[in-house]
Amino acid sequence: MSVFKPTHLNYPITEPFIRLRDWAPHPPLPFHWQMKPVSSAAKAEIKVLPNKQFELTIAHDIIKGVTPQMLHWWFCRVDDTMKYNGQTHHRYRIWHPFDHVYYKDLSRAPDGTGSAGTRRHIVETFGANKKYLINIIDRVEHLDDKGILLATEQGGISLGFGSLLAPLPIRLSTLEHQFFAVPNGTRYESRLLIGVDSSLGKWLINPIVRPLFIGYEMAKAWLKHNVEEVGNFEFFLPELYEKQNK
Repeated sequence: MSVFKPTHLNYPITEPFIRLRDWAPHPPLPFHWQMKPVSSAAKAEIKVLPNKQFELTIAHDIIKGVTPQMLHWWFCRVDDTMKYNGQTHHRYRIWHPFDHVYYKDLSRAPDGTGSAGTRRHIVETFGANKKYLINIIDRVEHLDDKGILLATEQGGISLGFGSLLAPLPIRLSTLEHQFFAVPNGTRYESRLLIGVDSSLGKWLINPIVRPLFIGYEMAKAWLKHNVEEVGNFEFFLPELYEKQNK
């Protein structure tokens, strides 16, 4: 169970989205920092819970110079562009210059942001490896200075010639990030939970369906990807936030 209570706000999809595409990694963007290794995290664990849900948890290295307010602002405004190295790129690509493929807010709050209650289409390949493709539509169930909770509503089905987005009939995956202010930045903790917390989930869905969604090797690749993208905030978010909030 998440520490966050899901919002009552609900902004249905209003934007067209790509239902079927043969997604592939982009050529890497040049960047001028060293990504953090998994060993930088105080904890990076993969567990199979007693109900056979898959739980991936990370206690990240401190994100220096980044505040919880900056992170809240960022997750509301990922779907935009920014200048980097003299060129304009989508913010999502800068966040992870070789794993991130595509991002689009499919609905927005009345203030125009991707805040709580909105939907977003996310495509990424862990380690820029097409074998580890994620193609999902998530609902933002919680978002404020304390963290974000995402619940997957549609997932990509690999058809050999592309990934087809299809609605999930059950709540199968949630991703929670908690933000804690510390003197030199933010302590950031992540939890990805896959599977269903029920008797049906324990005996049927989790042992059979869950491995089709994510296996052990892909889970390890996710840990590495998430450590990298969270660590990357140090190198671009403070400057972007300052420029956008003058």
